[in-house]
Amino acid sequence: MGRIIEKIAIDRKHEIVLKIDYDNLHELTAENLQKADAAIEFSTPATVLGNIGHCFKAGVPVVVGTTGWYDEIQQVKQQCEQGNNSLIYASNFSVGVNIFFHVNRVLAKLMNNYPYYEVQVEEMHHTQKLDAPSGTAITIAEGIIENLDAKKEWVNALTTDGEDTAGDNIKNDQLLIESFRIDSVPGTHTVIYDSEVDSIEFKHSAHSRNGFALGAVMAAEWIQDKKGFHSVQDMFDFKV
Repeated sequence: MGRIIEKIAIDRKHEIVLKIDYDNLHELTAENLQKADAAIEFSTPATVLGNIGHCFKAGVPVVVGTTGWYDEIQQVKQQCEQGNNSLIYASNFSVGVNIFFHVNRVLAKLMNNYPYYEVQVEEMHHTQKLDAPSGTAITIAEGIIENLDAKKEWVNALTTDGEDTAGDNIKNDQLLIESFRIDSVPGTHTVIYDSEVDSIEFKHSAHSRNGFALGAVMAAEWIQDKKGFHSVQDMFDFKV
């Protein structure tokens, strides 16, 4: 992701002033961060909170594309606002995915009128993806739960090498997210409404990681004159 973000940023006439990886963590200092107009954070659930903290201390707006830290989101929001800092986060910055998120919420609300359809979410990613379900799948599931009265919580089943870690004891008010880990899949997410007579499938397939990276660079451009704690929904206008 870092290499793709760098290429897209340069193509959009930006300059990369600092790159941090495992081999140069000692360069992650406030002095170095302050050379940048914004930081784009794609790391791991174990390191993301520390990286956000470094950006806050340096007073640098930060774009957070890492997932797996949302249990701490209220604490990070409080730190951001108390320090008059700038942060925008997303489970997925892709423009196409965020259109998908919006239509998913609209569709879920509509499906309240048709309770004989059962809904589930499927997601496929490359085997190197560290978290399951994906942050994108969780956002999709939360969009359904917020708008479809029949579902109250999501549960996950992870399938790797044909082995399913979850049983079949899914309650009626639970939304199943089925996760598959397959080599060389950038990311595919499908919402399935199934009934005895037919199925409705709503799907987004990423052809590469370029869409995620472009959206992250666009977020860094957007947050330049903003303060506070933002989600990617603040960046897009989906009032139609």
